[in-house]
Amino acid sequence: MPPKSWQTPKNLLILMTVAMTFAFATWTALLNNFVVERAFFTGKEIGLLQSIREIPGFLAFTAVFVLLLIKEQVFAYLSLAVLGVGVAISGYFPSAVGLYMTTFLMSVGFHYYETIKQSLSLQWLSLDEAPAVLGKLIAASSAASLLVFGFLWLAQRYLGLDYKVIYLVGGGACLVLTLFIWLAFPKFVSKTPQRKHLLLRKRYWLYYALTFMSGARRQIFMVFAGFLMVEKFGYTLSDIAALFLINHLFNWFFAGRIGIIVGKVGERRALVFEYCGLLCVFTAYAFVNSANWAGALYVVDHLFFSLAIAIKTYFQKIADPADIASTAGVAFTINHIAAVVIPVLFGLVWLISPMWVFLAGSVMALISLALALYIPLAPRVGYEVVTSYFDFRKGTAK
Repeated sequence: MPPKSWQTPKNLLILMTVAMTFAFATWTALLNNFVVERAFFTGKEIGLLQSIREIPGFLAFTAVFVLLLIKEQVFAYLSLAVLGVGVAISGYFPSAVGLYMTTFLMSVGFHYYETIKQSLSLQWLSLDEAPAVLGKLIAASSAASLLVFGFLWLAQRYLGLDYKVIYLVGGGACLVLTLFIWLAFPKFVSKTPQRKHLLLRKRYWLYYALTFMSGARRQIFMVFAGFLMVEKFGYTLSDIAALFLINHLFNWFFAGRIGIIVGKVGERRALVFEYCGLLCVFTAYAFVNSANWAGALYVVDHLFFSLAIAIKTYFQKIADPADIASTAGVAFTINHIAAVVIPVLFGLVWLISPMWVFLAGSVMALISLALALYIPLAPRVGYEVVTSYFDFRKGTAK
């Protein structure tokens, strides 16, 4: 039976993104309040938990070995199921050890899913449509997040639901939608057979470097920006939910447009703009003393990170199509090398002064800016990196 008009790879990617968001957005929104109120975490424990969360990301290169046994699409479904289970049971283990264990389980599902989603996206989408569709995936995630955070706000402010129930609803929604996707969509075949072994190519060095810095820099936002809201400014769970609602409302409105903009202006200009903005944001985090301004910085911060899709589309343009699946796993591992170390190390720095944590983020943004200048205005196979002063000034091909 031929697939129906809605049974397309693009719609599958959107629904998988929504399923992931139902679980991960629930976990993210509850985390800081849950660990402070129920497990009495300080910067030291939250840093260790976040480092544990990143270990599966560091091991994402092993995805290529799993692909020797199962297809990528099935692997994505199984990963979403593991993510949903990990989130659903989180509320039942309000202790340091319990949180470390459920976080690790959740993270295995999340990071394997993200690895496979990146691979499938770059295989199924053409060069022309990739930036816009990747932007739509961010918009879909933000729309799903709006539902999650709206539910959290109502659950805490008016319904008085316990953490256990909220975690169970978020993880359960991911599981139910994943089951529907698995049964409703056919198996799609990629145009180019993928290599099933690890590989590192010298000509991808700039992609690797940008990916590494993205992982290091993102930890400052993921781990410490939200923790700042709770510890320094006393945000309640309903406050955090309201902040996330505003955050994802902006992303839902702008993310699709950001993808289109990346397609028009090119990866180099998009990333230079992102890193200049993040340099300013991280520096402002270091000195902010207003809860409202801190919340505004959080929203702007997240918007800038949406431009990171330019790293993926840059790789798509310079890559051998058969390298995409293997390189997706390697890239996630590279992305998480610093991510495993930074949360626990900076958690200790946080005990001395949160300011130094965010100033370190400013330095990371500056290094990323320098790397972005090496991207050609028209990257392609054989022209992956600018090699002369003329290229830096004009960005024209050889």
